[in-house]
Amino acid sequence: MNIRFYNAKILTMEEEKQYRIINGELWVKGNTICYIGDGSDVDSVCRGDEVILWDREIDVEGNLLMPGFKNAHTHTAMTFLRSYADDLPLQSWLTEQVFPREAQLVEDDIYWLDILGIMEYLTSGITSNFDMYFFPPKNAQASIDCGFRTVQTSGLNNFGGSVQELEENYLKVNDMGELASFIIGFHAEYTTSRELMEGVAALAQKYHSPVFLHNAETALEVKECKDRWGMTPTQLTDELGMYAYGGGGYHCVHMEEKDFEIFRKRGLTAVTNPASNLKLASGIAPIKRFLDEGIALAIGTDGPASNNCLDMFREMFLTTALAKVRENDAACVPAEEVLYMATTVGARCMGLADCDRLAVGKKADLIMIDLCQPNMQPENNILKNIIYSGSKQNVAMTMVNGKILYERGTFDISFDPKEVYAKANAVIRRMK
Repeated sequence: MNIRFYNAKILTMEEEKQYRIINGELWVKGNTICYIGDGSDVDSVCRGDEVILWDREIDVEGNLLMPGFKNAHTHTAMTFLRSYADDLPLQSWLTEQVFPREAQLVEDDIYWLDILGIMEYLTSGITSNFDMYFFPPKNAQASIDCGFRTVQTSGLNNFGGSVQELEENYLKVNDMGELASFIIGFHAEYTTSRELMEGVAALAQKYHSPVFLHNAETALEVKECKDRWGMTPTQLTDELGMYAYGGGGYHCVHMEEKDFEIFRKRGLTAVTNPASNLKLASGIAPIKRFLDEGIALAIGTDGPASNNCLDMFREMFLTTALAKVRENDAACVPAEEVLYMATTVGARCMGLADCDRLAVGKKADLIMIDLCQPNMQPENNILKNIIYSGSKQNVAMTMVNGKILYERGTFDISFDPKEVYAKANAVIRRMK
């Protein structure tokens, strides 16, 4: 489709951490942004007799267009366990509640549970996610059928899967089209044998892939890894040759001095998940230290069973607020830094260089923020309003790959929400 947005405020984020809001128009041709400006220089797009035939012309009415949020760590299909096994420590939650029920999932379950999660992403202005879960091709198909963009990594561990299966999923998903991609990874050191981890490292070397995993989420995880190997998860995975082509870790709460050095040296990304870490009492990540070290930081919600919602606004607020409390410094980790994490850095760690900002030639993955809401007024500082007072109620529209998938409470994803809800409820109701 060809869509013209006009009468808009536009936050392009074209320069790193330099935020300038312009007034004007943004044009989408197919799945690509073809114009951003005040409308006075449209000859740069339409030369000679060329005319763009618009499928829609949308009056933005002074609201804000900006890059979509990138949910850089989640387990989407865990929607079936939302509010099912709460108020437990991480290890009990996983071993006694989560793992036994995950073992009962079948491929068709994953498909419908993913669609439910995608719907929630769209209402939160999330245009792509970095997912780790079972049956990756089925996960990818759910995203493709919805028109959503999903990057996946493997949850390989001792309880299921093999390096051969990981390789098959890597090749298959990366051949399914532009909305689906796959990066090599595994669940975590504490669930994965050394033999499997060595296989993952070899595969990453073979395909020149980054590697991602749960890393230093709890103090117990780090302690037990040191008891086993005499080093932290970061140090072990580095020694195994995981990071020749980059990658990173999810959570990264309990980091040691050498861990920071490895992240900096290898150009790794730390993905913080503040709501999940709070709910599971895992701790508060050292956000300021990562930033001071020049280490890339992205933001994820984690899964809807440990969070329990897929809301980037809550994650952004907690990222800055918890850092201020941890450091006893109200000035640290400002709103501008957090927005950069939630958009640009998330896109880059997921390998989505074409979706990291709004610019001509970039993919049209963007959202409209409704500024005509009480929590967005007055407009003293729109960017800070987004981080400190913004919420899902302000997401008026979510566009992925040039298609509007969500607009003011209505989904355009080819599925009836009631059917999706019924399918998701049926999954958990049959389980013992």
